Amino acid sequence: MGFDDVTMEALRDRAHTMRDCLSRSQIITDNMTSILGSFDLRLSALETAMRPTQIKTHSMRRAHENIDKTLKFADAVLVQFDLVKQAEAEVMRGPHEDLESYLEAVNQLKQTVRFFSTNKNLKSSIGVITQCTTLLQKASFMLEEEFRQLLTACSKPVEPDRLYDCLPANLRPTTAQGEGGKKHSSDHHKSSENAVYGVPTIVPPKVIPLLNNLANQMFQTGQQQQVFIIYKEARSLCMESTLKKLGVEKLGKDDVQKMQWEVLEAKIGNWIHFVRIAVKVLFAAERKVSDQVFEGMESFMDQCFAEATASSVSLLLSFGEAIAKSKRSPEKLFVLLDMYEIMKEVQPEFNTIYGSTSGAEMRESVSALTKRLAETAQETFVDFEEAVEKDATKTAVLDGTVHPLTSYVINYVKFLFDYQSTLKQLFLEFGEVNPDAQLGKITTKIMQALQNNLDGKSKQYKDQALTQLFMMNNIHYMVRSVRRSEAKDTLGDDWVQIHRRVVQQHANQYKRVCWSKILQCLTVQVAGGDGTSTAGVSRATVKERFKTFNTQFEELHQRQSQWTVPDSELRESLRLAVAEVLLPAYRSFKKRFGPLIEGGKNPSKYIRFQPEDLERMLAEFFEGKTAHEQKR
Repeated sequence: MGFDDVTMEALRDRAHTMRDCLSRSQIITDNMTSILGSFDLRLSALETAMRPTQIKTHSMRRAHENIDKTLKFADAVLVQFDLVKQAEAEVMRGPHEDLESYLEAVNQLKQTVRFFSTNKNLKSSIGVITQCTTLLQKASFMLEEEFRQLLTACSKPVEPDRLYDCLPANLRPTTAQGEGGKKHSSDHHKSSENAVYGVPTIVPPKVIPLLNNLANQMFQTGQQQQVFIIYKEARSLCMESTLKKLGVEKLGKDDVQKMQWEVLEAKIGNWIHFVRIAVKVLFAAERKVSDQVFEGMESFMDQCFAEATASSVSLLLSFGEAIAKSKRSPEKLFVLLDMYEIMKEVQPEFNTIYGSTSGAEMRESVSALTKRLAETAQETFVDFEEAVEKDATKTAVLDGTVHPLTSYVINYVKFLFDYQSTLKQLFLEFGEVNPDAQLGKITTKIMQALQNNLDGKSKQYKDQALTQLFMMNNIHYMVRSVRRSEAKDTLGDDWVQIHRRVVQQHANQYKRVCWSKILQCLTVQVAGGDGTSTAGVSRATVKERFKTFNTQFEELHQRQSQWTVPDSELRESLRLAVAEVLLPAYRSFKKRFGPLIEGGKNPSKYIRFQPEDLERMLAEFFEGKTAHEQKR
């Protein structure tokens, strides 16, 4: 048998074996299917037998769950009834003793209303809701009263001393009241630039949370209007009373017009101090109270604060408005600048405190007053310049000294330069591009107006020498004052030099008018003479010249010893200028013609003065001596 036949036989044996195995596997599978089928029939029968029991057990479980729910709901309803009874007792007792418990009771009543509102199928729901609503209405009324009483009780006027204690030490009054305004406003401004102000506690801290809780409850129950009215009434009265205790008065234009200047000036000084205290201390403290009481009610707090302080702001500004509207006068310029300065100082802080829409009217009031004060000050400038030029006072300066108008105007200009930063700010407010130039322009106009007026006053003197002396004294006073003040930088060196020459011109004119005539007495023309010869000059002529000189010099001495040159340097300079002309001429005349008299009878009758006597008497000129002093 070949290899292929053996292989084929082996394959056939294996195929036969595999068919036997597959046949036995199918028999096993059929047996297992039969067994499992019998199990399925048995389980189905068991399930059918147990179904009634399962249904009964499920029903019992649901019944138990329903019973538990019903019992729990019944407990909840009973708890609500107990809570309503407790809340009712708390409401009837009122909020005064224990506000926190009272507010908890109010909240419980609200929760009870919500509970029964969602379970209206209960027979008792309507009755309980009605009862709770009635209690809540009563509680709202009692909360309103409690808010009113609590706020009123803690809204007492703040004592002035407590407000003063919040000021920086250098701004506190030195006496009980009113001295704050006496300090120069520019000093105030410099010292208050970096000053730290305290904020007083004007409502006890322990009361604030209670007021906040009450306001919140009332806010939630729709009682915003009641909260607004109560807060406005209590705090408005408190703020006004505090300002009045401080010294703030409501004055109108007519009241201001009737006051003596000294009284008015003091009141203005005090008002400046009060504005600083009101804005930086009092209103800031009230803003803090308002923010704390109405915390969580931001939309409401600004309106309440603005309305509660509106009357106080009006009271504070009324005096400033009265001054701004009153009749203008030169002396008011500096207090107007003081008032303008304090308004500019507090305006940024005021605008912050009243930064909301509700404070717009107050901000506008402050802005309007500031601008009105600036306008009045600017108009007073113009008035002053005109008043200086047209001043027609008949006050005679008999001795030719500095006129009161001159010293008044110069002091006025000096004060202007103490306020130069304020003035420049004021000029900018009215659109001036170069405030320094504007200040210089105004100062120059005032000085020129003064000079024009002095020129007119000088013409009242009958003695032309006194006219020149008067002008010399006054222009010199102007120049010297400018050189020693800040006005020098504004008017410039040219102005100073020009007016120094004017002073010298008046001094020269004085010498010419006054001493030309007497010097002629010491001049004798001798035909063909060499200036030392006495030939051709009669003794009678010389006697007459000496006699005339004596008379004229004595008259000048008597009169001009009563005249005044108040500046010692100018006085000595003028005496020296006269002596340099007079003494050499007298010595020369006496030396030349004196022998003609000395050899005759009674020479002292004609030669009454030695040069030393003239020098001594010249030293008495311009001392402002009275006739009585001269006799002595």
